[in-house]
Amino acid sequence: MRKLFTCFLIVACCATQVKAQSGYDSVNASIKKFMAAMHVPGFATCVVKEGKMIWSNAYGQADIANNKAMSIDGIMNIGSVSKTFTTIAAMQLWEKGLIDLNADVSSYLGFSIRNPKYPDKPITVFQIMTHTSSIIDGKAYGESYNCGDPALSLDDWIHSALLSDGTSYNNGDSFGTWAPGDKRQYSNVAFGLLGLIVEKVAKQPFNVYCKKNIFQPLEMNKTGWMLREVDTGNYIRPYAFITAENRKEYLAYARLFPNESEFKEGTYIPVCLYSFPNYSDGLVRTSVRDLSHYLTALLNGGELNGKRILKKETIDKMFTLQLEGNNAQGLTWRTSDFETKHGKVKLWGHSGLDPGIQTFLFFNPANKTGVITFQNSPSDGIARIVGAIYEAAALDAQ
Repeated sequence: MRKLFTCFLIVACCATQVKAQSGYDSVNASIKKFMAAMHVPGFATCVVKEGKMIWSNAYGQADIANNKAMSIDGIMNIGSVSKTFTTIAAMQLWEKGLIDLNADVSSYLGFSIRNPKYPDKPITVFQIMTHTSSIIDGKAYGESYNCGDPALSLDDWIHSALLSDGTSYNNGDSFGTWAPGDKRQYSNVAFGLLGLIVEKVAKQPFNVYCKKNIFQPLEMNKTGWMLREVDTGNYIRPYAFITAENRKEYLAYARLFPNESEFKEGTYIPVCLYSFPNYSDGLVRTSVRDLSHYLTALLNGGELNGKRILKKETIDKMFTLQLEGNNAQGLTWRTSDFETKHGKVKLWGHSGLDPGIQTFLFFNPANKTGVITFQNSPSDGIARIVGAIYEAAALDAQ
C-alpha cells in the first residue's frame, strides 16, 4: 500500500511539472509568433510570485548589428513605468509628513505654478498622481527628446515649460482648457513637476534621492535615471521598424536617428540612447532582473530582504481607486483587464512606451503574482502576451 501511495505521489508530482512546463512552452511559442508578426527584434520577461522570480526568458536580439542576444540583465529605458518610482519617492516623503497630497504644489517649489486659465485654482500632488492636474504635454515636450543625457536640469525645464516667462511656455500650451481637478488627462509633464517637488523637498537631485532611497535598498545595482549612471555597454538597443503607418511619426524624431538618412519601409532603424529633461516621467534605465526586485517589494507590502521602501498601508493606498466614476485610477498605478484563455483578469500596474521601447509591469496583489515584459521595438498585441504569461504563472501555482 505504501509503495502504491509513493508511486501515486511521483506520478502526481510529474504531472504537475509537465502541466507547468507545458504552460510556459505555450507562452514561449506565443511570444516567438508575436515577435515575428509584430517585428520585435528582442523580448525579455519574467514572472514574480510569492517573493521570488519563478520564471524568466529572453528572445531575439538586443543589438542586431552586433548579434547580441536579448537578456533579462540587459539595460533599457522603461518609459512610463518610471512614473511609479517618482510616486514611490513622493510617498516616502508623504510618510514623513514632508509632502501633503492636497497642498498647492507651489508651496514646495519657491515659485508659483498655476493653469493660466484658472489662476485661482491650486494644483496638487494628488492631482498629478491621478492625471487630473490640467497640466498636459505641450509642443515643447515632444521637441525635448535628444541623444545623450539631458542638457537642461529638471528645475530649468519646469521653469521653461510651465512659467509664463519660460522659453518653452508657448502661450501656456502645457495647460488644458479645464480647471485642475475637473478632468482626467494623462500627463507626462506633470510627473516632471512631481520629480522637481521631490528634489526641492529632499534638498538633493531627484536621481540621487532615488538611488539612495529606492534603488540601493532594493538591490537594483544596475539601475539609474541617467546614461552616465548605468552600463551603456550592456544597453538593449531600441529600434524603430518602419512601416507606411508609422514613418511620418518617426520622421518627427529624426534627431534620434543620427546615422540614418532614409526611413525605408520594412527596415529596423536603431534609435540613439536618448533622454529628455522631464526625465522623472519616463527615464528609469534598468534590467528585467533589477525590476523584478522592485516588483517583489511591491507584492511584499513594500519590503525586500529586510529593507523597507514604504509601509504596507502606503502600498495599499496607492493600489486603491481614487477618482469617483473611474474604475481604473489609483495613485499613479492603474488597473487594466488582460485576456486569458479562461476569461479576463484585472491586474494593477503600469506600462511604458517611447521611441524604440515598450514595457509592461502588471500584477495581482491578492495572489502576489506579477509579470514584467521588455521589448526593444513598440508594437500592438503585447497585452495578450502579458495575459498569457500571467495565466501560465497562475496555473504553475495550482
